[in-house]
Amino acid sequence: MRAPGAILLVACYELGHQPLAVAWPAAFLEREGYQPATMDVSVEPFDSEKVARARVVAISVPMHTALRLGVTVAERARAVNPGCHICFYGLYASLNADHLFAHGADSVIGGEAEAPLGELIQMLEAGDGRPVPFVHLRGRPAASHLKRLDFPVPSRAALPSLKQYAHVDRGGRLDLAGYVEASRGCRHLCRHCPIPPVYGGRFFAVPRETVLADVRQQVEAGATHITFGDPDFLNGPTHALALARALHAEWPALTFDFTAKIEHLLRHRAHLAELAGLGCLFIVSAAESLNDTVLAHLDKGHTRADLVAVLRAAREAGITLRPTWVAFTPWTALDDYRGWLDFLETESLIDHVDPVQYSLRLLVPPGSLLLASPAMMPFLGALERETLSYRWTHPDPRMDRLQEAVAAVGAEAADRGEEAPATFDRARRLADEAAGLPPRAGIAGLLAADRPRPPRLTEAWFC
Repeated sequence: MRAPGAILLVACYELGHQPLAVAWPAAFLEREGYQPATMDVSVEPFDSEKVARARVVAISVPMHTALRLGVTVAERARAVNPGCHICFYGLYASLNADHLFAHGADSVIGGEAEAPLGELIQMLEAGDGRPVPFVHLRGRPAASHLKRLDFPVPSRAALPSLKQYAHVDRGGRLDLAGYVEASRGCRHLCRHCPIPPVYGGRFFAVPRETVLADVRQQVEAGATHITFGDPDFLNGPTHALALARALHAEWPALTFDFTAKIEHLLRHRAHLAELAGLGCLFIVSAAESLNDTVLAHLDKGHTRADLVAVLRAAREAGITLRPTWVAFTPWTALDDYRGWLDFLETESLIDHVDPVQYSLRLLVPPGSLLLASPAMMPFLGALERETLSYRWTHPDPRMDRLQEAVAAVGAEAADRGEEAPATFDRARRLADEAAGLPPRAGIAGLLAADRPRPPRLTEAWFC
C-alpha cells in the first residue's frame, strides 16, 4: 500500500479550481508515509495505467457535478482494475451512499474525510477487515466524521498546473488564480444547501499559518489572485479578517475573492471598506431570490431589503458583489421571474450574473432539509437516479416550460460565447412570451461593447 501510486486520489470537478479536495488528502497520506498518485479528470484524461496500479481508488465528490462524474469514473476504474477498493469521499458521498454502493463503491466517507480515509487505508493495508470509525462499508453504516483535524499544508506538486484551471478576469485580462479554504462546514442551516445535512451547523477553522503556506505555494506557482472557497468566509469573522490582513501584509499586490451570506455581509458591512483595501476584488453571495416568501422557505436568513442594502454597501466600499440565484423554485411565480430580470437591469447587475443562472432550478438531493419542509411536500416527486435529485413540479406549468426553454438558450449562448446582455434579452423575451405579453426592446444594443466589466472567475458554474 505504501508503494508509489498504490493509492489513487481522483478529482472530478471543483468549480474550475485546482482540486483542494485531492491536495489535502494527499498531504494527510504523505504525512503517514504513503505515496498517493492523483488524477483530475476535469482537466486531464482518464489514466488507465494509474488506475491499474492502484489498490485503492478514492474519488472526491464535494459537489453535485463531481458526484455524477464520479459514478462514471468508478465504473471505468472497476473495468480496468476489478480488484481495487473504490472509496467515495466528500460532501455528496454520504448523502448518496446507497446509490454509490449500487454503482461500484466499496466504502463511503462524509464530513471531515481525511482522517477516516487514512484509517481505512491502514485497515486495508493490514488486511484484517475490522470496522473503521466514520467509514461506511457495505452493510456497516457510519456517521459522517465531524471532528477537528490537524491540517497539514495541502500537497499540490503532483496536480496539473494552475494554468489549466479557472482564471480571474480583470476587465478582459486573465490572470492565474489559486484556491484555498480558511474554514470547512457552515454554521447555518439553509434548507436547500447540501452542507447542513452533513455538518449540522458546525464549521471548522483552518489554522492561519496553514492557509498562508498554501497561498504561498500557489503564489510561487504564478497565482496573482486567491479564491477563499469556504462555504462562508465570514462564519468566523475574526479569523477571516486576520487572514486577509496577513495576506495583504505578505503580498500587497495579491487580490482575492470570497463567498459570504447576505446576512453576514450586512452584519459586518463596516469591514467591507477595509477588505477592499486589503485586495478584495469581489464577493460571491447566494441571494437566491427577491421574493421574501421564497427566502423564508429556503431559510436564507435575509430579505430582499437586506440584499439591496448589501449591494449599496459593497458599491460604497468599492467591491463587486456577484449574487447567485436559484431562478426556479416551486414558489417562484412568473411575475417574480420577470421582476427579477427587471431588477438585474435596474441595478446594473447583468454583467455580474453568469447567464447560466437564468435557468437554474432548485436542486433537492438526498438528505436535503427541504424533504422535511411542509412547503415543499405538495410539489415533490420521486428521486431520479439519473440526476441524483428529487423531481419537483411547479404548480404553474408555464414555469417548467420556461425553465427548459431558458436552459436551452443558455446552453446555446455558452457554446457560441454570446455576450451576457444578449442572453439576458433572450431570457426576458421568453419570460414575456410565457406571460402572454409583447416582447420589450432589448438592452444589448444599448450597452457599449467596450464598457468596463466587473471582475470574475472564468468558471460560471456553482454546484
